[in-house]
Amino acid sequence: MAGALAASTRLARLADEAGYRRLWYAEHHNTDALASSATALLIANAAANTSRLRVGSGGIMLPNHAPLAVAEAFGTLANLYGDRIDLGLGRAPGTDPRTAALLRRGARDDGEAAFAANIRLLAWFFGEQEDDAESVQLSQGVHAAVARGTNVPLWVLGSSTAGAAIAGQLGLPYAAASHFAPFQLSEAIWTYRQMFNPSAPTAQISEPYVMAGANLMVAPTREEAEFLFTTHQQMFVAIRRGTRGPLRPPVHAMDWAPHEEQMATSALRFSAVGTPGEAAEFLRVFAASYGIDEIILTGYAHDPAMRERSYRLMAEEWAKDSSPDAAAVG
Repeated sequence: MAGALAASTRLARLADEAGYRRLWYAEHHNTDALASSATALLIANAAANTSRLRVGSGGIMLPNHAPLAVAEAFGTLANLYGDRIDLGLGRAPGTDPRTAALLRRGARDDGEAAFAANIRLLAWFFGEQEDDAESVQLSQGVHAAVARGTNVPLWVLGSSTAGAAIAGQLGLPYAAASHFAPFQLSEAIWTYRQMFNPSAPTAQISEPYVMAGANLMVAPTREEAEFLFTTHQQMFVAIRRGTRGPLRPPVHAMDWAPHEEQMATSALRFSAVGTPGEAAEFLRVFAASYGIDEIILTGYAHDPAMRERSYRLMAEEWAKDSSPDAAAVG
């Protein structure tokens, strides 16, 4: 894990130097494949090792955390690193039910109404924390001094129309998890735009803004990129089989059943795999087809150097014609 964290720091520096707009860290627990369980600590480390890059969560799985604790952690980050911190919020546990139960240490409401209410509370904590009837009911009169006035940008993450509707109703930007759950992307974006309310008390933007995820593996040749991408495919299949473990080396031929190949191909359909030019063209078509404002990229490689090369090659190619923006995720 120490090696993975060191590689994450190198990737943050690379993203900062290469011109990516932002770097986000997910929240995952009880897995040997990922070292992103203490999301706020990873954000602090990345922010300390970069100078320009926006750093945030993709995302904090809100049912695992008390909103007050999230507000205090991200308020602290904002005070330390200024206007470079993003707070993406998700409703999934980011782990299995047993681990979620240990994290939460008690019952938590996973429903959409509770999720929206907790986001409203977070928005209040990051604002001026003026007491009114609704805020007193939500906060029970408790304030978070370190978060007050930081106005940390909030994003709603989602893979379905439910999260998109919440983002729209709250007037917040929406980040679609299309890199592994692409099945409702069109409907989710349509729902978000239809429901968008710039007059909501929580609104932070005046018009809809959509970020969507895509997988990435870029190499000098398509053959090498496809070979390296088998690490990503193996991880995906292992999760579905319930046999999680460390990232596996790439293979020349995947060992999977026909239904697993079909499932992985469908779920990972938004994957830019190939030469820099091929990957850039794929992403531009992807963005234009769905009306996406920003693309956020994720990519796994058994050798961290290959992941770093992939992001570097993509940045160099994208700089030739950079619309929309691309963002890296660690």
